[in-house]
Amino acid sequence: MLKMTAKELMQLSPIVPVISLDEVEDALPLAKALLEGGINIMEVTLRTKAALKSIESIAHALPEMHVGAGTVLNARDFKMAVEYGASFIFSPGISEELMLTSKELDVVLIPGVATASEVMLAKNNGFEGCKLYPAALAGGVDILKAFGGPFPSISFCPTGGVNLTNLNAFLNLKNVLCVGGSWIIPDEMLKAKNFEGITNLTKEALAAVKSV
Repeated sequence: MLKMTAKELMQLSPIVPVISLDEVEDALPLAKALLEGGINIMEVTLRTKAALKSIESIAHALPEMHVGAGTVLNARDFKMAVEYGASFIFSPGISEELMLTSKELDVVLIPGVATASEVMLAKNNGFEGCKLYPAALAGGVDILKAFGGPFPSISFCPTGGVNLTNLNAFLNLKNVLCVGGSWIIPDEMLKAKNFEGITNLTKEALAAVKSV
């Protein structure tokens, strides 16, 4: 797979599913369900014991799916995720440690930011793609509009409080390339292994985006 920049990754899909997996066996069927629904990028959060093995399963068996790791908090998490096959990293915040690891490993990091100071830190270290997190609590659409003035080169992926009812308000902004969210994969559907239902939800979400 060709290496992409952060912005190229963020343009793969208007919606980046944020996934927490308890069972490794669900990883591949879920990835296939998302692909069938039209989404070829997914963030597997490092919040469960199954996360790393799930990333490995998808990365090895389904190269057409761009799989990355989320909830990456430090260099150890970052390196472990890459060892298991993550092709990009999302973090809830930004730190020197994470930025240095990204450059050391030459792996895309999309750091989480919530303030102008954090956006400045990202930009001044060469990171032009950021995750606004938690998007709704950090100021949502209004703060992204405000960031557009002083930071015209920075693109964002708002995550946290984004859902089907407000995603277009975010995606209509010039500095938003995609949104992240877990609503597209309801826990009850995943527990029931209703992967066909997840494919249908994926199609519905993408259709909602395209209808604007």
